[in-house]
Amino acid sequence: MDGQKNYWFPAKRYGWGWGLPVRWQGWVCLAVYAACVALVIRFLRPAADPIVFGISLALLTLGLMAVCWLKGEPPRWRSGD
Repeated sequence: MDGQKNYWFPAKRYGWGWGLPVRWQGWVCLAVYAACVALVIRFLRPAADPIVFGISLALLTLGLMAVCWLKGEPPRWRSGD
């Protein structure tokens, strides 16, 4: 992790994307995401309305990715350091 930046999510060592959070703010963000996914699963049954269910999960995931993009290390393809 870069010493002069306070990233919430470090870059993965291999591949593209982010790893588990390294700051408490990242853990809170991940917990809120998980709680929201649990609420969607609980109240929006996929068998009853699969389109709303899928759109809800996609929007939550896009929100998490936006936070990772803004508060994580810049993404790029990595093949290990």
